[in-house]
Amino acid sequence: QQNAGTKAWDVIKGNPIAVILVLAAIVVGCVVDNFFSWGNLSNLLSNTAVRFLIALGVSGCLITKGTDLSAGRQVGLAACIAGVLCQRGDYTGRMWKSVPEMNIFLVLLIVLAIGFVVGLVNGLIIAKLHVPPFIATLGTQTIIYGIALVLTDAQPIGGFQKIYTKLITGRVGNVRGFHIPYLAFVALIFGLLFWFIYNKTRHGKYMYAIGGNEVAAEVSGVNTTKTTIWIYITAGITYAFAGYLLAGKSGGSPASMGTGYELEAIAGCTIGGVSTTGGIGTVPGILVGV
Repeated sequence: QQNAGTKAWDVIKGNPIAVILVLAAIVVGCVVDNFFSWGNLSNLLSNTAVRFLIALGVSGCLITKGTDLSAGRQVGLAACIAGVLCQRGDYTGRMWKSVPEMNIFLVLLIVLAIGFVVGLVNGLIIAKLHVPPFIATLGTQTIIYGIALVLTDAQPIGGFQKIYTKLITGRVGNVRGFHIPYLAFVALIFGLLFWFIYNKTRHGKYMYAIGGNEVAAEVSGVNTTKTTIWIYITAGITYAFAGYLLAGKSGGSPASMGTGYELEAIAGCTIGGVSTTGGIGTVPGILVGV
């Protein structure tokens, strides 16, 4: 019994955030009606999924002692581009009337390509020009928001193709009002992919090495410049995917979409155990933090 009690106490001490989360859920569940309901659990899964993707993108930047303040605006830009390109051909308020109705999967590829470019720009500024990540991404944050305003004429985008919104807001199962949203499966796939990259690939090992001691990593043969650039490219692609999903989930995409999401992502990462001093962080911890 003492051994079991000691092990339980060790688990509690080793996972304080998870314990606090459970306690907070119990308190809120006792105070708020329908908090402990299958429907609310479905909503939590849906709302957490997109934020989890953004946090995964930010996590690599934080692990290498960097940050990405442009994350929210990148999500907003991706949402706006996806929204404009996924509008119905017969929608009277169509933004780009000269562009034909496009296949939603082709739009996804376009959005991901744009995310790749934006991430590459961030990575080059930080790794090649040696601009501090805070300053670099603060600058690109403003630029990206300006681009989104110009592309959308500062107008909210709507009139999406039904297949676009239906696919993203779809769900499976029906047990007492509990549904598993498709977004949860997307988040699961991204979580597993990032876990594999962080734990089983050379890129992941290099990332943690740079976060631990960049000079020592470079002396050991790590191409710190290339690794840093790919970290921000990966982040840009992840933000783009999140923006594509967020537009379809919301049913509209104003230029202001994604505002403040970078702060939520950074907070989720740090609450989940990603160290701001670099070199520490896990995917399961990030999920708990989010």
